[in-house]
Amino acid sequence: MKDNDIKRLLYAHLLCIFSVILSTFIPSLFLERFSILETHLTWLCICSVFVTAVNLVLYLVVKPNAPSKRSSLSHKVARFLKCCIYFLMSCFCFHVIFVLYGAPLIELVLETFLFAVILSTFTTVPCLCLLGPNIKAWLRVFSRNGVASIWENSLQITTISSFIGSWLGAFPIPLDWERPWQVWPISCTLGATFGYVAGLAVSPLWIYWNRKRLTYKNN
Repeated sequence: MKDNDIKRLLYAHLLCIFSVILSTFIPSLFLERFSILETHLTWLCICSVFVTAVNLVLYLVVKPNAPSKRSSLSHKVARFLKCCIYFLMSCFCFHVIFVLYGAPLIELVLETFLFAVILSTFTTVPCLCLLGPNIKAWLRVFSRNGVASIWENSLQITTISSFIGSWLGAFPIPLDWERPWQVWPISCTLGATFGYVAGLAVSPLWIYWNRKRLTYKNN
């Protein structure tokens, strides 16, 4: 494993972290009374756009995977449309899961769906950028020993940390602290965001620390 690959991964993750920070501070320069808590739904949309845009740019610039032999325009358009469909399916699936786990069925529908959107942004979008709309590749990466590169290894860590963060964020909601961030789904979205950022920060360090004993199928 080359140290240069780990450096590229680290720089890419720093840019992703920076996109989350930008989504918090830049809109406040143009939108009056903008804040994560007071205009939470607006922030969710902006953060999702920022993170998605950075992931797409990084995929096009860094190109962690070898380019496909099928590079015709029709193939690229079909792949893009499939990715959009997968993203929407992910949002709806997460929305259903949240309702099954206790989210309001009728009330706060928009809040629940935007939580599904931001979680899909942190998990599904990186998978689509790295693996494409390929379910077999997704199953391979998230199996026990299926990763084939440090990029897929980091994808495992950031995805799992985002899920764990959103799960931990649900714990304060039923408590009677009466804090504004306990309103559904603010604490969950904040937990998912912190989990995503933590995964981005930890994964390059973890890979670097364990680089001598990590082996991949393509090495």
